[in-house]
Amino acid sequence: MLDHIISGTATSITTVMAQQHSTGPSQDKEDISTVDVIDSSNSDAHTSSSIVSQQQKPRRRQIGKDSELRSQPQDATGDKSDEVKSTKQQETKAPVKLSHIYPIHSVSQGSILSRESTTPAPSFVGFRNLAMIVLAVGNLRLVIENYTKYGVLIRFSRLGISQKDILYCIFLTGTIPLHLFIAIVIERLVAIPTVNYVASLSKAKDKNGSHTKRGGSISILRPKPKYMWGLIVLLHSINALACLSVTTVVVYNYIYHPLIGTACEIHAVIVCLKVASFALTNRDLRESMLNSQPTPAIYSSAPYPKNLTLKNLSYFWWAPTLVYQPVYPRSPSFRPLFCVKRILEMVGLSFLIWFLSAQYAVPTLENSLVHFHSLQFIGIMERLMKLASISMAIWLIGFFCIFQSGLNALAEVMRFGDRAFYDDWWNSKSVGEYWRLWNKPVTNYFRRHIYVPLVRRGWNSATASVMVFLVSAVLHELVVGVPTHNIIGVAFSSMILQIPLIQVTAPLEKMNGSTSGLIGNCIFWFSFFIGQPLGVLLYYFAWNVSMGKVTRAEG
Repeated sequence: MLDHIISGTATSITTVMAQQHSTGPSQDKEDISTVDVIDSSNSDAHTSSSIVSQQQKPRRRQIGKDSELRSQPQDATGDKSDEVKSTKQQETKAPVKLSHIYPIHSVSQGSILSRESTTPAPSFVGFRNLAMIVLAVGNLRLVIENYTKYGVLIRFSRLGISQKDILYCIFLTGTIPLHLFIAIVIERLVAIPTVNYVASLSKAKDKNGSHTKRGGSISILRPKPKYMWGLIVLLHSINALACLSVTTVVVYNYIYHPLIGTACEIHAVIVCLKVASFALTNRDLRESMLNSQPTPAIYSSAPYPKNLTLKNLSYFWWAPTLVYQPVYPRSPSFRPLFCVKRILEMVGLSFLIWFLSAQYAVPTLENSLVHFHSLQFIGIMERLMKLASISMAIWLIGFFCIFQSGLNALAEVMRFGDRAFYDDWWNSKSVGEYWRLWNKPVTNYFRRHIYVPLVRRGWNSATASVMVFLVSAVLHELVVGVPTHNIIGVAFSSMILQIPLIQVTAPLEKMNGSTSGLIGNCIFWFSFFIGQPLGVLLYYFAWNVSMGKVTRAEG
């Protein structure tokens, strides 16, 4: 077989050389490429023979062309033959492509990562993939290390929820919503004289035929029902504060488990904010009614005071929003399959959060107590770094569980149409942009009921924003400090510290270019990555100190 291959190759080379001699220099390029092809394909004799037969075809075509030229008159082809000769000479002098004399370095150019590079900016997707692989492998190592040390820690007995905590939780869950129904009773008290006053004005107008007018509408400077408005504001304030204060006292003094206490405190904060929104919105609706001012067109199906019904209030109670409106945009129909998917997501993600907390977060927190008690800074930093990854994972899963799965399931049941519960906060170019995007229900509430009213009263934008963060800081301290039985001000301080971070990163948000956005996004993520686990460590240590567990743990 080897003899056949060698003989076939030799025959092919001989044939090619004969073609070069017969056809002249014009076939140099074609012959060189043919030799390259033959040399690269000399695996067997049949392949060589087929290549030789293919090379005979251009030779025949060339012979045909020469015969046609000889058949033409000499004077007509003289000029053309001179041009062909000059062209052949130029081709002979030109460097042959893919040969040893082909110039590799022909232009000046910079390295692709240098500033003087003229090529388009490179993509770094490969480094992103590498970072994901490193992250996955690093966390897999932690999983193996955790299993080697502790085994499987998932036990229902480790939840530590007592029957007393469950009973108080049931009590608060049933009594907290009552404050919403107290609010509608208060509103109906003031709605009756308001409607009667407007009706009397209408009768007086029909009887007398004229009234003082201003701009085509009835001018009512100080209507009679307004003498009750101060009393209504006082009653609504007492109702909202009672909702929050009673729950706070019960959670702080009688509920031991932080998880149960946090759930009850969040429930109370939500209802308190809804009571305030219900009262403020209906106050403006009364004002519009007394002054004959138009209201938004979407409210036309439930004008004041027809919106003061138990059905309307019950919908607001369960609607996934903190802002009260008489009418909300509604989805066309209920989709059972969509709702079931969201509920299954909630169940699965809740179990995953419980698993990650019990298996990874709790051992890290327990091991940090010794370092906190002895003030070992290096040990505290090591625990902080170890807790940061699992804390971030739990927070992101919780975000998806609540804002994507939970609120969408609730919105589907209520056929609530506006489901913009969040925007792409993970791409925030500044800390301020993050706070505007990540929790739209809370953002909309503070903008409507605190920020905009303060600005209309003459406050500047910066001072109004500080007031918003001050209120938010108080609520954060209640939600975190009360269930852990330690109001130490860490949550309050972390919210107040957001103000200088917003000021520092605000210019980066307004600058053009990808670099400024990248820097702002990194600052946001770094503060987020470190701030949350640090707060968790501090409150966990304070909770164990208040419960007398630190001394026992060391002993």
